[in-house]
Amino acid sequence: MQLFFADDIQSDFCTLSEEESTHCVKVLRLGAGDTLSITDGRGTLCHCHILDPHHKHCTLQVDERISDFGRHSFSFHLAVAPTKNSARMEWLMEKAVEMGVDRFTPIVCQHSERAVIKRERLEKIAVSAIKQSQKAFKPLIDDPTPLATLLHQPFDGQKFIAYCNGDLRVPLRDCYTPRSNALILIGPEGDFSDTEVQEALASGFNPVTLGQYRLRTETAALAATAFFNLMNGD
Repeated sequence: MQLFFADDIQSDFCTLSEEESTHCVKVLRLGAGDTLSITDGRGTLCHCHILDPHHKHCTLQVDERISDFGRHSFSFHLAVAPTKNSARMEWLMEKAVEMGVDRFTPIVCQHSERAVIKRERLEKIAVSAIKQSQKAFKPLIDDPTPLATLLHQPFDGQKFIAYCNGDLRVPLRDCYTPRSNALILIGPEGDFSDTEVQEALASGFNPVTLGQYRLRTETAALAATAFFNLMNGD
């Protein structure tokens, strides 16, 4: 399946963006009558054929429309402190989307070394990743959010905080119920402060460990994403 992204696919006809048109016509050399699929990142998947293979505004006709393609009955919300090196966060975004994250929240913590993100860049990476993994849902990407704000937001599901030290922690595999909504917090390079851990526990977060080794922030976030992917049979 050749999957492309189009923000508006409500009608029976669609025009790809210049970037997508160039990839379709010049790179893949698709022509009139060739078939491809498009998604709006909101769950709609359309199978189409090309009417006008113009390299700047390729026009398609929708042959079949599928709603809620690949929707799960559960969701995975990853909240992670942005790394000092923005490239590591971009790498994480790509891999986490391929594995199936539904919501991504950059959190600002006491030990954070970065409080800003290039959201437009992350959105573009997310679009590329859903096309690569042939998904119809693009995750919600939040603006950087203070940890204290996220702790007090309602969440219908299991909540976890992963950190490096402490006797209360249990392996994540021992406390997650498969196919249920999950939110996990991953801290910055300097880890969560003791105060932040206590506030999270008071807000109903379960203290967990991701294993015996100390992981980089982006590695820990990806390990958690891979765990939920595996536990949910994906």
